[in-house]
Amino acid sequence: MEVAVDGIQYQVEVHGEGFPLLLLHGFTGDASTWQPFYDAWSKHSMLIVPDIIGHGKTESPDNLQRYQIESAAHDLNCILNVLGVSQVDLLGYSMGGRLALTFALLFPNKVRKLILESATPGIATEEERALRRMKDAELAKFITEQGIKSFVDYWEDIPLFSTMKRLSAQVRESIRSQRLSNSPIGLANSLVGMGTGSQPSRWEQLDELACEVLLVTGEEDKKFYGIAEQMLKTLKKGTWIAVENSGHAIHVEEREKFGTIVSDFLLKKR
Repeated sequence: MEVAVDGIQYQVEVHGEGFPLLLLHGFTGDASTWQPFYDAWSKHSMLIVPDIIGHGKTESPDNLQRYQIESAAHDLNCILNVLGVSQVDLLGYSMGGRLALTFALLFPNKVRKLILESATPGIATEEERALRRMKDAELAKFITEQGIKSFVDYWEDIPLFSTMKRLSAQVRESIRSQRLSNSPIGLANSLVGMGTGSQPSRWEQLDELACEVLLVTGEEDKKFYGIAEQMLKTLKKGTWIAVENSGHAIHVEEREKFGTIVSDFLLKKR
């Protein structure tokens, strides 16, 4: 279905019945990221699956302000209001995890449980954020000038996704095809507006989260493994699971394990 939010048409899928579970994909992804889990998760949750602004079938406006992570979080809140949903469980992967964390801090009463897959609260210092903004701006320019195919060629080869090269050719081609379907301006604006250089650091706010929080990282994703280790020290109700034989994209690399981890956490009595 399409949901209009302040002049932007969002594509949103809804599946199943039960307590609502809002699913947020990563950068270059879309709602199809979560499709392999629909059958299992829809048995216990009503799945709300949007294409984040600039991705998939959701519109990709020129206005950079709409891509700010706080603005994207407010858009999600509007979508939930349109759907008549007052509270959700929330799962976000990578960029979607940063958006999920932002949403949980801005709308704490709307989140029952929070799952962050390979996510970060941001970059701690302004100096490091400024450097990241410069790099993201260069990459955004690369996307708009060289095109989506050249960017996806580059993106698939970054060290963060090295473990995904162990996946079957069919799975890798499916992911590549989905990435190529995105809007160049949408991805470029997402990098500039929603990148870790642009978003505020949330490290000092982690102790504000009153809900249960599950951190999921891959054991081979050393950067985000270390980030989760640090986050766990501050979270009031935090749990951390590190998944063997997996890098950054656990939901793809260890799909069955990830699906079970999510279901077990959501169905666990509080």
